[in-house]
Amino acid sequence: MLQKKTFSRWAFILASLLIVSLILWNTYIFFNQLKENERTKMEIWAVAQEELAQSLEGEGGAVSETALTIIRSNSTTPMILHTLKEDNYEGRNIDEAILNNDETLKNKISQFQSEYEPLEVKYNDQVLSVIYFGNSPLINKLKYYPAALILIIFLFILAVYLFYKTSKSAEQNRLWAGMAKETAHQIGTPLSSLVGWAELLKSENVNPEYIVEMEKDISRLETITDRFSKIGSIPKLEQHDLVEETKSTFYYLQKRSSKLINFELNVPEKPIYVQMNPQLFSWTIENLVKNGIDAMKGKGKITISIEKNSKLALVHIADTGKGLTKSEFRRIFTPGHTTKKRGWGLGLSLAKRIIEEYHNGKIRVLKSVPNQGTTMEIALKTES
Repeated sequence: MLQKKTFSRWAFILASLLIVSLILWNTYIFFNQLKENERTKMEIWAVAQEELAQSLEGEGGAVSETALTIIRSNSTTPMILHTLKEDNYEGRNIDEAILNNDETLKNKISQFQSEYEPLEVKYNDQVLSVIYFGNSPLINKLKYYPAALILIIFLFILAVYLFYKTSKSAEQNRLWAGMAKETAHQIGTPLSSLVGWAELLKSENVNPEYIVEMEKDISRLETITDRFSKIGSIPKLEQHDLVEETKSTFYYLQKRSSKLINFELNVPEKPIYVQMNPQLFSWTIENLVKNGIDAMKGKGKITISIEKNSKLALVHIADTGKGLTKSEFRRIFTPGHTTKKRGWGLGLSLAKRIIEEYHNGKIRVLKSVPNQGTTMEIALKTES
C-alpha cells in the first residue's frame, strides 16, 4: 500500500513537470513565431518605403497608394526611421521625447538592435534609410507569461503540498489520539484491580507505609490514565495556583528519581493563579525534567524556578546536561525528533501542544550551551 502511494506521488510530480515543460516549450515556440511575424511585417514595411521612394523619384512623382497604406498600417510596432541623407530620425509608436534627446535616442536604438536586426531601405543599390524596430506591447507582455505561469503552477503545487501535509498531520493526530485513549482504556482494568488489592492488603496487617506508597502510585496511575484520556479533546481549564502545582510535581519527581540527581526548587512564596489543567501541566513538567535527566545521563542537577512579570508567569526547567546546538532549538519540538537511542520523540512535541494549543501559552528553549546545560521556559498568562 505504501509503495503504491509513493509511486502515485512520484507519478503526479513527474506528470506535473512534464505538463509544465510542454507548456513552457509551446510558449517559447509561440513567442518566437510572433517575433518572426513581427520581423516579416517590418520587412514588408521596408519594401513599402522602397516603393514609395521609387514612386517619388519616378516620372510624374505619383505616390503609391499601396505603399502609403502599408506604411500607415503600423500602429503597434515601435520603430525609429533614420534617414541618412538628411541625418534625420523619425519615430513611430514611441514617445517623441525620446527622439529629442541624443542619450535616450541612442539607448532606444541599442535596445531595438538587441531585439531585431535593423532593416535597410534601398533605392538603386543605395541605402536611403535604416529602420530600427523593437517588440510590440503584445510581445513584451508575452515575455512575462512563462514566469507568471511558473508562479501559478508553483502556488498550485504549494497548495497541494500544504493540503497533503495538513491532512497527514490531522491523520497522525487522530492516530495518536486514538492510541492514547485506547492506552487509557487498557490501563483502567488492571488499575481497578490494584485498588482492590490495596484495600485487601490493609486488612492483612501489612506495613502501613507500604500501603501509603502503593496508594500514591495508584493515584499517579489514575492521573496518567486521565492524561491519556484527554489527548485529542480540548481539556477544561480552571484557575489553579501555578506555584503549588509545580511544587507537587517537583516533589513527586524528586522522590522517584535517582539519588545522583540533585533537585533544586526556587519559587515565590505567594501563589500565582493561572488558567490550567493540572494533570496536563504536570505531564509537561515531567517530560521536561525527564528529558533533562536523559541529557545528563542520569547524573547532574535539575533546577525548577518560577518568575512573574506584569502579565506572564515563567517556569524555568534547567539541567546540566549535554546542551543543544542553535539548529536544534526548534527541531526538538518536531514529532519524531529525538537524540536518544530509544524513544519516539513525542515528549517535547506533546509538551508544546499542551502548553501552546491547550493553555494558550508558549514553550521554548530559553538558553543552551553545549556540554553545560539547557534551560526550557514555559510562559503562561496570569490571572489579573
